[in-house]
Amino acid sequence: MRIRLHFSDHVFTALLDDTPSSRDLLSMLPLTLTIDDYSTNEKIAYLPRKLTEEGSGPFGNEAAGDLCYYAPWGNLALFHAGYRYSRGLIRLGRLEGGTGPLLTRGRFPLGVEQVE
Repeated sequence: MRIRLHFSDHVFTALLDDTPSSRDLLSMLPLTLTIDDYSTNEKIAYLPRKLTEEGSGPFGNEAAGDLCYYAPWGNLALFHAGYRYSRGLIRLGRLEGGTGPLLTRGRFPLGVEQVE
């Protein structure tokens, strides 16, 4: 399962894990969200509704390039630098081709669509 994300002049893809939360995200596509900087290691985008948390739990191997969902706030978290798992964080998949686009600072419209 792949999705395409685009903002500013950047177009990139993510490979989603086959989980209930990732499938729930796919059911909402296409979406136009707003992506913005959060802290020093991620960009976030709020979804129009919360995703299912079914089957979620702690995970390891946290790395830059992870695409996650933060259940308490209902937002996507796209990590461009290292991070650590925290309660409520659900990994949805991984960005393909690196994290370069996420280093563009600022707030932008974000398109998200499924790649067939």
